[in-house]
Amino acid sequence: MTTAAPDTSALSPTVRSLWTRFRGPLLALLLLVISGVVIAALQSGEQHGRLDPRSADRTGSRAIAQLLASHAVSTQVVTTSEEAAAAAGPHTTLLVTNPDMLTQDQLTGLHTATGHTPGRTVLLAPDSSSLETFAPGVRTDSPARISARRPACSLPEARRAGNALLGGLSYTTAVGGTDRCYFSGDRPTLLRLPAPRTGRDTVLLGSPDFLYNHHLAEQGNASLALQLLGAHKHLVWYLPSMSDPSSAQDNQRGFLDLIPSGWYWALLQLTIAATIAALWRARRLGPLVPEKLPVTVPAAETTEGHARLYEQANARDRASSVLRSATRTRLAPLIGVAPAHAHTPDTLLPALHTHLTTAPGVDADLHVLLFGPAPADDKALVHLADQLDELESSIVSQERHAPREHPDR
Repeated sequence: MTTAAPDTSALSPTVRSLWTRFRGPLLALLLLVISGVVIAALQSGEQHGRLDPRSADRTGSRAIAQLLASHAVSTQVVTTSEEAAAAAGPHTTLLVTNPDMLTQDQLTGLHTATGHTPGRTVLLAPDSSSLETFAPGVRTDSPARISARRPACSLPEARRAGNALLGGLSYTTAVGGTDRCYFSGDRPTLLRLPAPRTGRDTVLLGSPDFLYNHHLAEQGNASLALQLLGAHKHLVWYLPSMSDPSSAQDNQRGFLDLIPSGWYWALLQLTIAATIAALWRARRLGPLVPEKLPVTVPAAETTEGHARLYEQANARDRASSVLRSATRTRLAPLIGVAPAHAHTPDTLLPALHTHLTTAPGVDADLHVLLFGPAPADDKALVHLADQLDELESSIVSQERHAPREHPDR
């Protein structure tokens, strides 16, 4: 007897089932992408760069650049250390907006190019790496709150400006002749280091906030900025950039080098803690333990739930296998077959044929009915269920009406 090859179409997900399963995450991802594009489009014309003298944003510095221009001070914007070193000639002011972004080679080259020419160098919020090069002997102290502060010093520029928005980093130094202004406690947030031999002094500012467009008109910010940056007729405004070719050096620190050493110990401790927690919460796999349900679930509801799961997954092969297996299990004791051989065709089918000799109308190909391939569609699955029910009803009816011998005979 030949049987058709099993239909594997039920195992292959359809386009409709894949869309039903993944439409929620896909729609959420699409909404996220659209939101990002809209936000980027709305902000693309508004943000031009922090402390950029060409930017009219709140954190730009176009206002001070125009104020300097009205006082005959020209401003040249540069984005590489080579351009800054070449432009910072005699009697110029060099402003470095983010000195700690520079590598040590860039700092050294810039200091060498400007250290022997008269002028002024202004560093915004310099930390230890840039202080060692441009202001040896100066150390950073605890951060200070940014607020309007009194000059409290004899520096002419600060005294004429009056109160200004300073704070951020504070500094300590023992260098003689240094002007210390705008104190936070007993620590200044503005230092001016003189250089009598070269004529180029160095100004350290703990915070750049007073140079922002939206703060320039407050207190004496505009006056202080104009005097510090307009001391000479030419201002070189250096905006360090990560795209600067000179920053791509072999000795440049990588990503892992930027992580403080304490974080490695913290990560190790977290790993050990997670491992211990996993071992503590782990459970050995073993046999299933039956538990009493809090409520009684009718068998019909359980069967219907399984059927809906099979339907949702298009698992006609598994559904038909469950139907056939259950039918064979129930038929075996009715026809005198041991439960161990209920799923063996060579044992079950001959006994079944013997009991069906007097049952007309039942499909004679019992092998296909009880051990055949999976139905091709839902209609065929329903037809299979009807045939199995009809077969089982025939056996049950025959056993019920079969003559039985009286015990006394």
